[in-house]
Order: sequence, then C-alpha cells, then structure tokens
Amino acid sequence: MASVPIRVLIADDHAVVRDGLALVLTQLDGFEVVGEAADGEAAVRQAVILKPDAILMDIQMPGMDGIEATRQIARLVPGSAVLMLSMYDDEAAAVGAVRAGARGYLLKGAGHDEVAAALRAVVSGQATFGPGVADALLATISASESVPDYPFPELSDREREVLDRLATGQRTNEIAASMFVARKTVSNQLTSIYKKLGVADRTEAIVLAHDRGLPLR
Repeated sequence: MASVPIRVLIADDHAVVRDGLALVLTQLDGFEVVGEAADGEAAVRQAVILKPDAILMDIQMPGMDGIEATRQIARLVPGSAVLMLSMYDDEAAAVGAVRAGARGYLLKGAGHDEVAAALRAVVSGQATFGPGVADALLATISASESVPDYPFPELSDREREVLDRLATGQRTNEIAASMFVARKTVSNQLTSIYKKLGVADRTEAIVLAHDRGLPLR
C-alpha cells in the first residue's frame, strides 16, 4: 500500500517562488501541495481550512509577516508543522521564528533534497535547521545563559524585540526593516508597549528602558 503523502501549504509573496516550490514538491514522492498563500493572513486562513501536515513559510510578506502567521497557526492549528524558508539567516529572524512556534528554518538556497528531508522531519516532530541558522541559534542560547531576566515580563516576545531596538535609538521605520515587518505592525506594537509600561511616548519608554538596564546606543 502506498504511503499517505505529506500535505503541504506554501506561503510566499512571490508567485515565482510558490510555483517553483510547488513544481519541485509535485515531482518528489510523498508530497502533495494542497494550497498556496501570498501573505501571512492568507496563510493563517488556508491553514485553518486545509489543516495541512506542513507549511513552508516565508518571513517577509505584505501585511502580516511570516513570524506572526506562524504564531497564530501554532495556536489555531497545532497539528500543522511550520518550516520557515527564508533568505534571512540573522539571529533575530531565526530566534523570532522559533519563539513563534516554527519547527524548522532553512535558507532559500537549500537544495530540493534538503527541503524534502526537512519537511519530513518537522512533520514527524523533529526540529531541523540549516547550518547558518543553527549557528545563530546556538549563539543566542550561549549569550542568554549570562543574561539576567528581562526587566519587562509583561511584554510579549515581539514587543520585547521592538523595545530593545527602540532603546538603541532605532526609529519606527528602522525597527520595521530590521524585524522584516510592516511599519504599521511596529506602530501598533509601540502603542501596546506604551500602554503596558504606563508611559506616554517614545522618550518616556526609552528613559524607562535605560533605568531598567536596557542598553542605549
């Protein structure tokens, strides 16, 4: 009896990338492409409807980014394993994806066999990361061993990333670019941060962050 194929949803804002991945997977044994999405919101909707075994997720997409989409999918469709497939190998992207619930992270230069093996791994419950991504994660883990508890536990992981960048002097546009999200997303997160910290604006937030030990530029 033939084995049941792994049902895959592809989320990427570039049609040529989606088409290329779909072509590769349909030519490999054991995979079935059940849907495609061009942005994070569509990826969440498709995941809820289709309940795929695995989702190939890009990070930088219009509107909702891949990390936020992964966070929502992990909550709404926990049976679907997210494998990030991105051009970004920096520490922030890798850590953000893992914290959001991704089970794996590969760079877009990965070979077809590597992508297929990673999909099989995440569906079976294993974690899998490309070499460059693994190095970034190990560096973060090593650094965190000597870092004290975060001074603002009421903030979400993404809000902490925003505040950290704010404390170093980054403006809203710079924060959005460094986190691969839309400017509006950062603006909304800043509003939430100000409310949770009981401050009125960016200046008060930076002063409070400095008082609590976050480094300034």
